[in-house]
Amino acid sequence: MDAVNMTKKEQKALEKERKRQDAYQKIKQQEKLSFWTLFRYKYLTAYFAKKFFLAIFRYVLLVGLCFVILNPYLSKIFTSIMSRDDFVNVSVHMLARYPTLDTYKAIIQDNGYFQALLNTSVLSLMCAVIQTLTCTVVGYGFAKFNFKGKKILFVLVIFTMIVPHETIQSSMNMKFTHFDIWNIFSSIGNFFKSLWTAITTKGGFGAWGDKIGASIDQAVKWNTTVEEGTILGAPLGYIRGFLSGVFGGDITGINMMSTSWPFAILSLTCLGFKNGLFIYIMRQYFNGVPDELEEAAYVDGAGVYKTFAKIIMPMSTTMLVTIFMFSFAWQWSDSFYTGMFLKQNVLLPTIATKIPKSLDTNYAAQNAFETAIRNTSGLLILLPLVILYLFAQRTMIEGVERSGITG
Repeated sequence: MDAVNMTKKEQKALEKERKRQDAYQKIKQQEKLSFWTLFRYKYLTAYFAKKFFLAIFRYVLLVGLCFVILNPYLSKIFTSIMSRDDFVNVSVHMLARYPTLDTYKAIIQDNGYFQALLNTSVLSLMCAVIQTLTCTVVGYGFAKFNFKGKKILFVLVIFTMIVPHETIQSSMNMKFTHFDIWNIFSSIGNFFKSLWTAITTKGGFGAWGDKIGASIDQAVKWNTTVEEGTILGAPLGYIRGFLSGVFGGDITGINMMSTSWPFAILSLTCLGFKNGLFIYIMRQYFNGVPDELEEAAYVDGAGVYKTFAKIIMPMSTTMLVTIFMFSFAWQWSDSFYTGMFLKQNVLLPTIATKIPKSLDTNYAAQNAFETAIRNTSGLLILLPLVILYLFAQRTMIEGVERSGITG
């Protein structure tokens, strides 16, 4: 057959047949050679030696990196089951001579581990859900809509990733200690304060005014018995603070400290921990979504909100899981915001440094034993995250790949 008149498909088939024939001839030639000759040509060559030493170097490097990464966790696990006597025994290095679970029992019982686990789970779940939804909406807006000041606003979002949170600690503390929006609460408080003055003045509104004033005064006294500091906040505690300001001194706002409302407000306004990164990730992902999908939905009569809810959100499941996991994990181990807003609550980061009262650490190996106790607390804090990651690792890794973030 003339090679000029052959199609590309026929040329590829002919080339494939030639290679098959050449390979068959080489195999026939090798069958005539002795075993030693084949061994020498295959293994005693510079190419094989180079390939062999590169493979050895690669495996040694991988084993060394795995040891460096896993050794701290393995040492914490081994020391967590050591008894008090093992820390003063010079023959014990990694494996305990008298293994025991007393450290785990003491941390769970004395430090209130399960109560801290519940409080931290509720707080982390609330922040993760709110931040996932709000950051997704904001990221979608930056990716698909054009408006004035878009670039400036996005620069400010990136700026939130750069500014250390410690620099705004005092201002956040003051804002949530005297929380007010455009002096609305102060204005309402001053109005009621003036009304209260009129009611409590003898004869100001007649005899019925004195009765109303006595009833409100009794309500204020009852509100002062409400206990604040719960993980979800005490609404009556806010009433207590508000009324005490109305009927006492000047109104300066609502005290939201020792409640979870600061976390909810920061999450709703996309000002929570790492929210700038979440917005950036979602923006990068939505930039890769074809505009034709939204245009087809608009042609079919769907609006912006319906398109976002029915098309964009379902196709972004992997990214939503990724943002949720990041937010949940960072809030789980957060000690900065929880230490500032929830000083009186029992949370997992707060029990990490506490030494259980039932463990006697006053002996020769006190420092080593207390370090082992803190490491054991860290393992108990890390365990729920590891379990959660095992179920969501495939979706999370796929989401990180789709986000376009490397490094």
